[in-house]
Amino acid sequence: MLKENIKAGRKSKGLSQEELAIKLNVVRQTISKWEQGLSVPDSEMLISIAEVLETPVSTLLGETISDRKVDDIKAISEKLEVINLQLSQRKNTRRKIFHWLFILLCAVIIMIFALLIVLNSSYLNWDFSNPETAVVGTAAHAFEWLFVRLAPIILIGGILGIVLTQKKV
Repeated sequence: MLKENIKAGRKSKGLSQEELAIKLNVVRQTISKWEQGLSVPDSEMLISIAEVLETPVSTLLGETISDRKVDDIKAISEKLEVINLQLSQRKNTRRKIFHWLFILLCAVIIMIFALLIVLNSSYLNWDFSNPETAVVGTAAHAFEWLFVRLAPIILIGGILGIVLTQKKV
């Protein structure tokens, strides 16, 4: 049932197996296995397939197994659809949280860089013969040295995270 519905939905949208695979971030062979009934997609992938094919999950799962079991299948399909929608919402919420955390990380790094530029390493002119200023100056210098070397790598990772967690159109 599922295999025929995936194939029919794909064909009704005019998609090849390769095009559907690209939209779902899987290889073409995975689509082929689903359509041959050699494997089945998990619940999150089922939601993604339903979104790409613009059809309810219950339609993909099928509702016409036998006349006397139609009501049972419909009830199960509706429950599964609710669960899948909840999983989809949870996945989207997680993606949004990570997206905003990456944005916050990049903003903090940029603000610290701006602060370091404005302060212009003022501790270099301190009197290091005084033990308190020597410790603070050494700590400030160590932080700046480490930050300037690691922050660009973290910033690039944050920007990549922002791009990867963006909502797909």
